Amino acid sequence: MVNDRQSLDLTTFAGPAGGGAVEWRISETQVPYPEAVASMEARVADIAAHQAPELVWLLEHPPLYTSGTSGKAGDLLDPRFPMFTTGRGGQLTYHGPGQRVAYVMLDLKRRQPDVRAYVAGLEEWIIRTLSGFNVRGERREDRVGVWVSRPDKGPGFEDKIAAIGVRLRRWVSFHGIAINVEPDLSHFDAIVPCGVADPRFGVTSLVDLGHLVAMVDVDIALRQAFDEVFGSVEARPPGRSSARAITPSL
Repeated sequence: MVNDRQSLDLTTFAGPAGGGAVEWRISETQVPYPEAVASMEARVADIAAHQAPELVWLLEHPPLYTSGTSGKAGDLLDPRFPMFTTGRGGQLTYHGPGQRVAYVMLDLKRRQPDVRAYVAGLEEWIIRTLSGFNVRGERREDRVGVWVSRPDKGPGFEDKIAAIGVRLRRWVSFHGIAINVEPDLSHFDAIVPCGVADPRFGVTSLVDLGHLVAMVDVDIALRQAFDEVFGSVEARPPGRSSARAITPSL
């Protein structure tokens, strides 16, 4: 059976005809989580009203934990940092310095109103970004995010290197992805990351894997890979999608 998530047609999320370029924003200082959410919600409303262009916002947060719509209170093992309940999909995760967070605000109604294919697009974006550093990121059907195999730890061991959590409002996406560049990985010990408690599945980063890259290098790779997956190509006619459409519930 063909895996829809891995057979993404890269024209699925072409920019809408006449929709203008996607704006990119990079915050040089750490952004408090409530401030980021408020800013996203305001921008989403403007995009839905066609009063602002789509936006990709790259930033870092101070150390904190967030719990998505599937979060479980018992997955917070040690409340060493502030916890925020949020409306994105997913469970508990950590954000902090050394992690590149990318909040993605795209008008899926004008591109392609297909949640599953959109998440596949985010996965593809991460995988292509990592490949620029000779890191092979992989999808897992039973686990959200992007993973790397760790045979050095033992047979069947894998680590998550990037997380995904999205929300839609009026078919405009927000929240997005987080790639571990050089965060303090011990901060993940205080939670059950994304509800995955199996000891074979841990958390890693580019630097942990031996790739000494700067955040600016990751930003450049993200921009190039984004243009490949979500960039300006002729928009598809309505009704043609590489993955089955589902009702947005994230």
